[in-house]
Order: sequence, then structure tokens, then C-alpha cells
Amino acid sequence: MSDSSGEEAESQEARRWEMPAIDGASDNGYLTAADLQKLQQQAWDEAFQEGRKEGLQAGAEEINKRAGRFDELLHALSQPFDLLDGTVEKQLVELAITIVKQLFRRELSADPSHVIGVVREALKLLPVASRTIEVHLHPEDAQLVRDSLSPTAGERAWTIVEDPLISRGGCQVTTDNSRIDAQAETRLNAIVNSIIGDERQS
Repeated sequence: MSDSSGEEAESQEARRWEMPAIDGASDNGYLTAADLQKLQQQAWDEAFQEGRKEGLQAGAEEINKRAGRFDELLHALSQPFDLLDGTVEKQLVELAITIVKQLFRRELSADPSHVIGVVREALKLLPVASRTIEVHLHPEDAQLVRDSLSPTAGERAWTIVEDPLISRGGCQVTTDNSRIDAQAETRLNAIVNSIIGDERQS
């Protein structure tokens, strides 16, 4: 009797086991290609959403960081304007002076005969009773003035003195008791001083 009951139990256990379905019809079966594709799509969607969320968060943090930096720069720029005004003004004046000097020298080199007008103007500034008038000129300018300008009838006599220390484009006129400095540097300094004076008044 015991042998037959044991056999029956074994046969019942053997009957209980069923081969799993392989077509996806059973919950315990193998996954089909459609199931795998669905799982893959689901995993991809979740990863995409997670990456998008992290990307947006990182982008927002970067934007906030840059916006804060931009605000700092704007604040830093607005603060020193009062301090910079003096420096900028000084640099602009220096630039204007440099430009004037370059234009002045260029004009002298382009038109050496400009010195003739300088000599005429300097002679006009002498007092009426001036005697022993000497016009000191650079040797090259002296030759140009000799060829182009000489005392006219009724005009006070003057002589030319060649002086290599006088720069081209200018002259010094001396008498017994006076001196007119019309050297290029002196005239240039007068122009520069007028520029600086105008800048200070404005």
C-alpha cells in the first residue's frame, strides 16, 4: 500500500510541471522580439527623460551662473567711471597732442616754405625802434629765406644768421634789447597749451 501511494504522489508531481510557453502567451514564457523592443523603448524613454531633466537643470545652473557674472561685470563697470573720467581725459589730451605734433611736422616737411611766413610774422612782432635785427634760422631754411625773402624798401634791415641748433620750420629773431622765439617747438607748445586749455575749460 505504501508503494502505491508513493507512486501516486510522484505521478502527481510529474503531472504538475508544465513546459513554459515560448510564444509569449503565458506570463511565465520567454520574451518575444516585440516585448524586447518595447522594453528597450521604455528604457530609452526613461533615460532620455532623465538626461533631459539633468541637462535642463545643468543648463539653468550655467545660465544663472553666467547671469550672475554678467551682473557683477556691469556693477564693476559702473563703479569706476568717476575714477576713469580723469584718466580717460588725460589720455585723450595726450592723443590729441600726439596728433597735433605729427600733423605739424608733416606740414613742415611737406611745405618747407612755411618758414617764410614764420619769419614775416616774427619780424612784425618787434618793437618799432628795434635795431641790429638778426634772424636765426636752420642752415637749410636760411638759404630758402635768402632766396625768397629780403627786406623791402622802407623796411628795417635785418640779417640772417645760420644756426644748426634751430630746428627746421622755425626761427629766433633777436635785437639789441628783445628776442622773438618763433621756433617750431615753441609754436607747437603754444598749440598744445591751447588744446589743453580748451579741454580744461570744457
